[in-house]
Amino acid sequence: MKSLLPPLALLSVLSGCAATPPAPFALPFPLISQQAGLAPDAPQAPETTPDSSAPLSTPTPAPLPAPVVVKKAAPAPAAVLEPLLPPYVKPRAGWRDDIVNAVTALQIPPTAENFCAVIAVIEQESTFQADPVVPGLPAIVWKKIEEKIAGYPVPLALVKTALLKPSPTGKSYKARIDSLRTEHEVNDLFEDMAAEAEKLHLPVGMKNPIHTVGSMQVSVDFAQSHIRAWPYPYVYQGSVRREAFSRRGGIYFGAANLLQYPANYTQMLYRFADFNAGRYSSRNAAFQLALSRLSNTPLAPDGDLLRYKDGVPSGDASSSERALYRIASRLGLTEAAIQRDLRLEKSSAFAQSPLYLKLMALADQQQGSRVPREALPQIDLKSPKITRKLSTEWFARRVNGRYESCLKRKPA
Repeated sequence: MKSLLPPLALLSVLSGCAATPPAPFALPFPLISQQAGLAPDAPQAPETTPDSSAPLSTPTPAPLPAPVVVKKAAPAPAAVLEPLLPPYVKPRAGWRDDIVNAVTALQIPPTAENFCAVIAVIEQESTFQADPVVPGLPAIVWKKIEEKIAGYPVPLALVKTALLKPSPTGKSYKARIDSLRTEHEVNDLFEDMAAEAEKLHLPVGMKNPIHTVGSMQVSVDFAQSHIRAWPYPYVYQGSVRREAFSRRGGIYFGAANLLQYPANYTQMLYRFADFNAGRYSSRNAAFQLALSRLSNTPLAPDGDLLRYKDGVPSGDASSSERALYRIASRLGLTEAAIQRDLRLEKSSAFAQSPLYLKLMALADQQQGSRVPREALPQIDLKSPKITRKLSTEWFARRVNGRYESCLKRKPA
């Protein structure tokens, strides 16, 4: 199961094309006469008297020059984005510039569709607040602390007493916990607590519970891996985690996760599902549905084809993997070949693998028509911040509704 904390959708790279200059048109007449073009010693044809009885021939008209098409210059990205922003956004220029700068740096085409996709996720996750307020944070943090010291010979009462000590901000840790309002404040609190763990009699190495940050709630792990693979456009101080909490950082890493990866989806809806569940989860969920029908095996279409532990395949066979082994002979693949291709499930390369191509071809043949190549992952969302039953499908459809509303603001 996946959650909003951590999320759950390195979201592939789109690029613009340079305009091709118009071809030069042909002149309706030669620049020099045929006579002038003869060499000095070329023999001259004898003059002849035209036959008056012969019909007159109509000369073929010279071709007209091809029209010169003047292409209208594309509007500046900021001009495309400006009318798409919701009217309540403040500071409007700040959000606009950070979105444009992120899309430009990531080499994502500055279209209304791409801008509206980013806008829709920001609206859903933070309503355009760089550091949104989270209700009930003090209770959530006290529970997290209690969970983290479980198993250690340190009673909670002793920990609470230790947290009465002043923190680097001057306020006691307990006072900071009791007044928490935003995830940024929680992040700073746990960073300070981790640095002073021994002095506070807390478990050494107590990890920060904040995994998704910023206005688009992007994974800290994603931000850290992306900055190693793609040049970050800003100079920053401190950690990537802290930078991702900034308005510009949250937008940049969120836009990268959402849009900077190739996916042949028919609707933006499936990118929104990937944003919540992980890249290519919508493609993989459709693969699982096809596999379930071919193998006659009930499978949860959650978009994960392998089992994972700490972000890497665990080695334990998943239900999808076991179902594939049962139809390996029909696929014409060995178990080793199946395992090899399954390790590509988080990349675009999986859609070109023998496993994917053969299974989807068999599914098409069995159904007698092309089976879907995309499906919404069925995942229940769990998080201390969630107080009602939600799912990845709920998230994707909710964001898609905001996306469609944004497109309606596009000038005709």
